[in-house]
Amino acid sequence: MATAYFLIKSEPTAYSFDQLVADGKTAWTGVRNFAARNTLRAMKKGDGVLFYHSSEGKAVVGVARVVGDAYADPTQDPEGEDWSAVDIEPVRALKTPVTLDEMRAHPVLGKMVIFKQTRLSVVAVTKEEFDTVVELGKKKPTT
Repeated sequence: MATAYFLIKSEPTAYSFDQLVADGKTAWTGVRNFAARNTLRAMKKGDGVLFYHSSEGKAVVGVARVVGDAYADPTQDPEGEDWSAVDIEPVRALKTPVTLDEMRAHPVLGKMVIFKQTRLSVVAVTKEEFDTVVELGKKKPTT
């Protein structure tokens, strides 16, 4: 069972949740922000991850899991800053994406870090926030 929870953002044209499912696992590399790097370093094997599509869609579309502890980002410049990466694997797609607007309006989710630090691509979420998003994502889409 996960002990900590996170949200990661990716533009679906760069790397989508469907691509993660197809790959089975990926290295989450290329994060070049110190606060986000520190969040990556806090991730441990088994932690839960909400996968958020930014720019297009603007919604949490899936749940993933951290495969192992953070390690040195292989895409970093060896002469530059000290960056980190983690490996993640898909757990399941949400039946219904949970949109940014839906999260912003929700009494529990409206206080999430992504609304305070919008530029971060990796943020911590509480267990309550994680569970709420997952529960909202179980609803059948309205047509």
